[in-house]
Amino acid sequence: MTRSSLELSTFLFARASLTEGAARLTDFAALLDEYNYSPNDEAADFYALSTDWRAVAEDLKLAIKLATTK
Repeated sequence: MTRSSLELSTFLFARASLTEGAARLTDFAALLDEYNYSPNDEAADFYALSTDWRAVAEDLKLAIKLATTK
């Protein structure tokens, strides 16, 4: 099973629930901001590059599929 392009491009951002989203409206000090962290810079770079290229591959597959079905 492959992950969608949206999942790949939003990896670093934690998804908030409805309650957390409502609480963020009054979180002026940004205390509720939360991100997904990597163990080190190299791992973060590796994951970012690999997800970018996977998203490019998904786009190319879709473009080829659309071009061949016309």
